[in-house]
Amino acid sequence: MLLEALSSAILGLALAWAAAHRLPHRLPARSLVLPTGVAGALFGAFVTHTALDFGNLFVILIGSAVVSAASLSLLVRPAGRLSRHSATA
Repeated sequence: MLLEALSSAILGLALAWAAAHRLPHRLPARSLVLPTGVAGALFGAFVTHTALDFGNLFVILIGSAVVSAASLSLLVRPAGRLSRHSATA
């Protein structure tokens, strides 16, 4: 269980660092992105381990990567300003 948690945290940190490095203009500060990736990966590992209840590390890491990527995708902002006008303008 400890190996799963440590591996998931490292995987989440790596995903968050890659996202922050690749999309710095579309993400908030790194101080928010990095913990979000780690927390998402740990939560994904917990859910996967609880749902499947067996010690296959590879499957648990896939689950943690999916939840970590999903939580990081919630932080992404639109690329540019949309030129929408309100109905009253």
